[in-house]
Amino acid sequence: MSGRLIAIGDIHGCRIALEKLIEVISPKKDDILVLLGDYVDRGPDSKGVIDALIELRKQTQVVGLLGNHEEMMLEVVREGLAPHAWLKHGGVETLDSYGFDGNLKFLPQSHIDFFDSLGDYFEYEDYFFSHAAYDPDTPFEHQPAELLRWYTLNDGFPAPHVSGKTVIVGHTAMRDGEIADLGHLLCIDTFCYGGGWLTAIDMYSRQTWQTSQEGHVRPTVAR
Repeated sequence: MSGRLIAIGDIHGCRIALEKLIEVISPKKDDILVLLGDYVDRGPDSKGVIDALIELRKQTQVVGLLGNHEEMMLEVVREGLAPHAWLKHGGVETLDSYGFDGNLKFLPQSHIDFFDSLGDYFEYEDYFFSHAAYDPDTPFEHQPAELLRWYTLNDGFPAPHVSGKTVIVGHTAMRDGEIADLGHLLCIDTFCYGGGWLTAIDMYSRQTWQTSQEGHVRPTVAR
């Protein structure tokens, strides 16, 4: 493997932070960028985030995971579930970004294709990527979707996985803007939509990049 393996935390509609992050990472064709989910909701430009991620796939190898916020949105849009929970947790901002006019068929086909491409998890070499968490005693291919997308680390950090692989997650916002690094587990959701940072980390070198929704770049850190 000659390229980098880079994980990117929860974006939550922060298009400016995402575009600045892509600029400073400067991804190459042989890099693999793993998106941990929660591209939509809360922040101001979910539509712009999906547009940017679709463009990113033309530059480099992108692996996208399904976050709980995408799950909530798609349950409303596709399955007709009541929208109250989604709207309460950021769906209003997402609808505004798409210019919602009352028609639930507001997603362009390119965005539908993007959401259809998202996976539950990604396993690569010595690493396992999940949106939220994992069961330490269950093989990766049998992980419960509830843990992968919904479990919050505020309820406790899972033990090391039986495989010995390092797990990288988002979902639980680290409101101090710092990566939670337990050795066997890294959480890189650093609260971008709430005034924190959007974080990316190269798993091989442990170089870290962070950008804000104001377009600021935090000094690069080698871990």
